[in-house]
Amino acid sequence: MTWLDQSRTEPVRREPDEDPWVRCERCGAYLHRATFVAELKVCRQCGYHHRLTAVERIESLLDPESFEETHVGIAPSDPLEFRSGANPYAEKITETRAKTGLSEAVVTGLGRIESIDVVVAVMDFRFFGGSLGSGTGEKILRAALDALRLKRPYIVVSSSGGARMQEGALSLMQMAKTCAGIGRLDAHGVPYISVLTHPTTGGVLASFAMVGDVNIAEPGALIGFAGRRVIEQTIKQSLPDDFQSAEYLLDQGFVDMVVPRKALRTRIAEILGYARSSKAKEAT
Repeated sequence: MTWLDQSRTEPVRREPDEDPWVRCERCGAYLHRATFVAELKVCRQCGYHHRLTAVERIESLLDPESFEETHVGIAPSDPLEFRSGANPYAEKITETRAKTGLSEAVVTGLGRIESIDVVVAVMDFRFFGGSLGSGTGEKILRAALDALRLKRPYIVVSSSGGARMQEGALSLMQMAKTCAGIGRLDAHGVPYISVLTHPTTGGVLASFAMVGDVNIAEPGALIGFAGRRVIEQTIKQSLPDDFQSAEYLLDQGFVDMVVPRKALRTRIAEILGYARSSKAKEAT
């Protein structure tokens, strides 16, 4: 059992026996499932980085058995009593929580990366496309305040389609709220590392995902605010083929580095180690 199974009260849906083969979403290659999972869901044929769940991401980044989940009880709200046709948002929330075993689109907690104490917030695209709702923003803010209180580096892993329209203006205000929390870390010299994975778009990209002390992207990740077609129609120009890719943003100076998933844990530990040693030198 994972830490997620042990910490939830909601039933988690278990899939029947899975096909032992997985087909790559990009190149169509068939990959042995066990090997695919062991290699962190990176296609060995084309290098495409498939999405990880929050659980998988945490287990790939943090030291074994070091994770302690926080702010479990925070869940989405339905202030508008939103309905899409005959489907109430409140019912969709219940279904999504049961299906994913998550209370919101982000999992927060304390842990260690190569013995360095950290606070993490990891988004999960399965929960309303990783959208930024009132509960999502609240958990990201509270985790930032945990990092401030404990003086631990804060790491946020983003995977999101943007703001959650079902919650209206309450969703949009999370952009400012989360950035205010990050601003407190900056004011007190607490490191903040933002990891952008496929996709990181909309309101998430336009807020906390792009204000890290170090912004790291995974290879091939789609990173952008508005959609490609919307931009082309607005500016009446064609865009480069690699527009809004992690590599394009690196070339344009919008992210600091593109790091393959297998190397991400080590690279983050190196950055944190450098930050810690620099702070120690300043203190002396």
